[in-house]
Amino acid sequence: MSIEIAEGATMRVRFDGGKCIHARNCVLGQPGVFKANVVGPWIDPDAASPEELLAVAERCPSGAIVVERMDGTPTEQPSGRGVVAVWENGPYAVRGDLRVAGVEARRATLCRCGASKNKPYCDGSHVAAGFQATGEFPPPESLPAWDEPGLLVIEPQRDGPLKVAGAHEVTCGTGKAVRRGAVAFLCRCGASASKPFCDGTHRKNGFTADGA
Repeated sequence: MSIEIAEGATMRVRFDGGKCIHARNCVLGQPGVFKANVVGPWIDPDAASPEELLAVAERCPSGAIVVERMDGTPTEQPSGRGVVAVWENGPYAVRGDLRVAGVEARRATLCRCGASKNKPYCDGSHVAAGFQATGEFPPPESLPAWDEPGLLVIEPQRDGPLKVAGAHEVTCGTGKAVRRGAVAFLCRCGASASKPFCDGTHRKNGFTADGA
């Protein structure tokens, strides 16, 4: 799906349908801007203030919605340290100063069920596939101090996991931190016995996917 661009008097909204996971934060948070079930143009940037547009964009977990000021003034800034949230029966929701498969981003939802047709991004296939995997994990006895925040590089490994490099925190879907570190390998075949981390099962189950 191509990227849609809607320009208002002062703001520009970019919508990437290939990344959208239909979380509906946009149509529920700003229904005047993002008009569901209409024929023709469905995004009206002038129906909300720049601050309201930015707020709804930042609540879009997939990064499908990006808001820009028409005068070129920077809008959305990196959220600080990289966070990988593991959703119950669903994808990884990642936030921070990201580079995903070579593409700069602030937010992304990444497949962990193995079924997405838009890897490394989630396309909602986990629902039809009946993917089941907990988003809650036992809390650690302790967490190390945060490293200095910086770029979080996520590189899909060919026929293997997602390599995460850079200071980051892995959290449950409810926000509880379960791990901090500088490097992690996250399962994306859906079959690891050590989810959310890779245990090598992709080599046994014939998982195939492009690498970075």
